[in-house]
Amino acid sequence: MSKVSDPIADYLTRVRNAILAKHRVVDIPASNLKREITKILKEKGYILNYKFEDDKGYQGNIKIALKYHPETNISAIKGLERISKPGLRQYCHSTNVPRVLNGLGIAVISTSKGVITDKEAREQKVGGEVLCYVY
Repeated sequence: MSKVSDPIADYLTRVRNAILAKHRVVDIPASNLKREITKILKEKGYILNYKFEDDKGYQGNIKIALKYHPETNISAIKGLERISKPGLRQYCHSTNVPRVLNGLGIAVISTSKGVITDKEAREQKVGGEVLCYVY
């Protein structure tokens, strides 16, 4: 297997591809940052559920159950957009935390207080690296 230079972009792409293929579950190699992003997606209602599978001597896996509308079969996630990239990091100050679709989406931000959403960053008055937009 080849080494991935941007694991967060890989995570978002796997979820995006699973949604396009109408999969119910997607497997993603785990890391602490991906675990935190997954917890935020569940907390905000973008995914149905998740399960962390830890293997001995291995980074583990994240199984994500994707959420679809029961009648129309439309995904709860309309878009996943990587903002901060390895070659061009995007940081925000506590005074100018981005709003996604005028508050309809969320920005996932890595701060000194952990990985949090844009709303929580505004409430706690902290800035950080803008990882991605979810809407």
